[in-house]
Parts: sequence; structure tokens; C-alpha cells
Amino acid sequence: MSVINTPNGYTLDNSGKRVVVDPVTRIEGHMRCEVNLDANNVIVNAVSTGTMWRGLEVILRGRDPRDAWAFVERICGVCTGCHALTSCRAVENALGIEIPPNAHLIREMMAKTLQVHDHVVHFYHLHALDWVNPVNALKADPKATSGLQHIVSPKHAKSSPGYFKDIQTRIKKFIESGQLGPFKNGYWDNPAYKMSPEADLMAVAHYLEALDLQKEFVKLHTIFGGKNPHPNYLVGGVPCAINMDGDMAAGAPLNMERLNFVKARIDEMVQFNTNVYVPDVIAIASFYKGQLWGGGIGAKSVMDYGAYPKVNYDKSTDQLPGGVILNDNWNEVFPVDPADPEQVQEFVTHSWYKYPDESKGLHPWDGITEANYELGSKTKGTRTDIKELDESAKYSWIKAPRWRGHAVEVGPLSRYVLAYAQGSEYVIDQINRSVSDFNSLAKTNLNAKQVLQSTIGRTLGRALESKYVADMMVDDWHDLMKNIKNGDTSTANMEKWDPKTWPKEAKGYGTAAAPRGALGHWIKIKDGKIENYQCVVPTTWNGSPRDPAGNIGAFEASLMGTPVERANEPVEILRTIHSFDPCLACSTHVMSEDGEELINVKVR
Repeated sequence: MSVINTPNGYTLDNSGKRVVVDPVTRIEGHMRCEVNLDANNVIVNAVSTGTMWRGLEVILRGRDPRDAWAFVERICGVCTGCHALTSCRAVENALGIEIPPNAHLIREMMAKTLQVHDHVVHFYHLHALDWVNPVNALKADPKATSGLQHIVSPKHAKSSPGYFKDIQTRIKKFIESGQLGPFKNGYWDNPAYKMSPEADLMAVAHYLEALDLQKEFVKLHTIFGGKNPHPNYLVGGVPCAINMDGDMAAGAPLNMERLNFVKARIDEMVQFNTNVYVPDVIAIASFYKGQLWGGGIGAKSVMDYGAYPKVNYDKSTDQLPGGVILNDNWNEVFPVDPADPEQVQEFVTHSWYKYPDESKGLHPWDGITEANYELGSKTKGTRTDIKELDESAKYSWIKAPRWRGHAVEVGPLSRYVLAYAQGSEYVIDQINRSVSDFNSLAKTNLNAKQVLQSTIGRTLGRALESKYVADMMVDDWHDLMKNIKNGDTSTANMEKWDPKTWPKEAKGYGTAAAPRGALGHWIKIKDGKIENYQCVVPTTWNGSPRDPAGNIGAFEASLMGTPVERANEPVEILRTIHSFDPCLACSTHVMSEDGEELINVKVR
């Protein structure tokens, strides 16, 4: 390959200088990224690779569908809970089970807690250091930092000069100790970092605040689900009883004391999102106003199944509506049907899997997960030490999902673009206010599309969603309390728990708004056991390799046209890839080098 024009509108050129980032760190799992730079250090070709094999579907065959949630939840320890929820929904959809209203509300609060926790941890602890230079914070004037804090977010309580002076002292001791931890190996002298010392100090202070708060947020999972990570779920509802007069010793997880504790944690999430997270993203973005690159497919071709239904699993009540937008046309939104075999399909032409006919995609109900690790003839290196991949052949352990043949981006940005285009008043107000604040700080005059269609816009979308779901949880909590006061304490529907009540064959699907985007599970049940199970996860959509038509996925598309300040310190690549919050653990799983069994565990 030299120069190729893709059907989805990108011109790829692999004749320039090849830069390899392997592994891409500060993500969940393992990923490799290769790009070609032209003479001006602009990315003209991108190759995204998942470097672990996915095999969970194989593990699930023949198992009890009621247990599937516990297996799939272990796909990832970061987006913990969303796979369990989606699995329960898939089984309930297959068997025609309706869960009680209380179970729905509790599931929603658990899912939204995950969103806030994941988004906060992603930004401050996985993504912020792509923009924030902690070493530069040592040059800051604490008094000026306090002044900046009052401009960015005057309601945040921790804003005195003394507070920032103490933070600066902590950073200095940390750096002087030589034990840099997460700050080690950063490109801290790279001119691609644009923030003032005061902005860096403010952001590092909030990095530390978020580190303390995130452990408080997930206590909701321990209240409702018994633990975190991997809280407990239940086909038919939730595994926690309500007894307002009971106590913990009597085996009543939900009483008034526990529910008040939940409300206090929700209030903390609301305050942090409102006073810290969203203002920080807008303030940081203002320093990078001239670098609104990295949009790729984002906001041009986007997809989501719909998110946060108010009534059980009724998609017509989704607070963030689903759909598909193609080719930047926000005036036309196509409906999504996960059960339609012509819509969601996975291709493996450039993936290390085997299909009977690799020119065709398979709907997840008919999905096949059969490993086929082979390298193209133009690959440089060996099977165990690849120097450069051959993207004209198979080059990733991630499949290539497509919606009616189209490569689309999924994620909080996609949900927000779809909601904005479909007239969601809350989202429109959020975006317009944020863009106005950005323009005020950056002294620019950009519109919503210009801001959203970028790496910065993708990061902003995630922050805005975090605030929205925290606000939604307040309503969920009050609705739960109203039901309980009206005498409804049911949390599970066990009418179809016994497999004897099931049909001989059934199939279903479940979808959810995972932190990283549209998540879908598809299940086929036969004779009470799982016949086939397939997960199509957000990073599979975003990190997909090319399909038979040559369309590139969202990771690859987002890198195209990005200028790189220093080829040997490609922080710009990290910024854009990290903006998706990749989860390679979700999209791939592990196998041995020669394909043999790694370990056999027997439980007696």
C-alpha cells in the first residue's frame, strides 16, 4: 500500500516515516498504535491493534444463562457492572422477564455510579496528564492559582492560596524523591504542553481530590451489589432486599440509614461534577484552542442504542436517545434495532479470527469466535516480535463491527451528538453553556459542532455525561423512596427463574450505556443452556481494524491529519487515543503464544 482512498472518506499513505507506540499505556488492556508521518510530521496513515485474544464467548458455551452475568462482568475491572447489567437484560429479553420498578431504579443508580466513577477516573488519572504538566506546576504562584480557581469555578470550596501552596509542596517532595510513579516517563519538556503553571497546579490539585473521592463514589455498589469491583446482579431484578425497619445484622441491606448514605454519595458526585470536573475540562481546553484536531469519525458518523430509560427497559423513555448519524448529517437520525441481522454485523477480514466467508459480516446471534493468528507478508519482524504490521492483511485481535456496513464511533460524545441533534433540552443547554464558557476563556467564537468534532470535544462529552447522570441519580433516588413509601418493596421477579418454565429455544439481546459507549450482548439459549453468546463492546467499535470495503475505524480515523510536535514523543497520539477511554480488556482477551491452554482451574 502507498496511497489509498477509503470508502468513508480518508486518504491513507504509508510511505512516510513509521512511528510505533507499543504499548499504549494508561488504558485498560493492551494496545499497539502505528502511524505514518509526512514531511511536516502530520499523520497520514494510522493502524490500531488490539494485542490480546478474545475468548470469553467460548467459555460461556454450555453454561447456565442465569450465571452469564458473573462471567462477563469479569471482562473488565474498570467498567465493572455494565457487562453484568447488559447480560441480565439479554437473558431477560430472551425469556420475557420484566423486572420490578425498584430493581430498575437500583440498577440505574448502580450503572450511573459506574459512569461517574469511570469518567472521573478516566479524565483525572488516565487522560489529564496528556494535557497537564505536573512538573510545570512547581513554577506556579499559589495566589494566582487561587485567582484562576475563582474564575474557573468560584463555588469550589478548596480554593485558597494556602491550599494550593500545600499542594505545590506535596508535588515538589514527590518529584524530588525520584519516585515519580504515574508522572514517570512523561514528555514534560515537550512544547506540545500549553498550559500555564497555575492551570497545571490547579489541575494536579483536582487530580488528588478525585483520587480521594472516587473510592467514596463506588460505595453505592457495595450497598446495592455487595462489593466493588464486580458487584452482584440477578436475572429478574437485583439481589438486595428492602426492609426499612431492619438493620444490617438482620440481613436487610436496604434500610433508611443505608439509603441516606447512598443519597449523600450522590450529592458528592453532583457537586464534584458541577464544581470541578466540567469546569476543569473547559479550562484546560481553552489552552489548546488552536488544536481542535482528532475528530475523525466522531460527530460525523456516530451510533448508540439509547441510554438511561426512565421506565424499566422501555427504550422510548431513554433520556439520551439512540440512533445513527452518518456522514455529518445531523438532520437525519436512523433508528437502531439490535435484533435486525442487517444492521449490526462483525467482520474479520483484518482481524485474527476465522469465518467461513470473510467477505461477509455476521450478526452477533450467529457470531463465531475462532482464533486465526497469521501475519501478512509485508510484516516486519516475527510472530512474537513485530516491528511493523502489514495493515493490508490481518493485524488485530479486535473484530470490525459495522452498522449497515458503516464504520461509526460510539461513546459519550456519540450519545451527546445524537441527543443534541434530536432536541434534548438538557443536553442542548449543557453543550451551549459549555461552548460559551470555552469561547469566553479561549477568546474564540466557535460553534458546538466545531468544538465537539475534536479530541477536546470527545473529552468534554464525557464530562458533561458524568454531570447529567449524577443529576439523574437524584431523581432515581427520590423515585425509589416514593415507591417504598407507597408500600412497594419488591426487588426481584422470580416467576421464570426455573428453567422448566423456559421455551426449548430462545434468543435475546441486551444493551447498555457503558462508560466507553454502546454495549450489546446477544444470547441464544437451547435446552436451558447457552448455545451462543456474543459481546460487541464499545472499544470493538472504536478500535476496529479495516473491513472488507476498506473503511477504517474510529481510532484510526481520529488520528488522521493530526500534527505531531515531536515524532519521538508523540503525546498528540496519546491525547486522541486516550480521549476514547479505550478498554482493550473488553474488546480482547488472552491466549498463549502457541494457542495452548494457559491454566486449568478445578473447583471441588
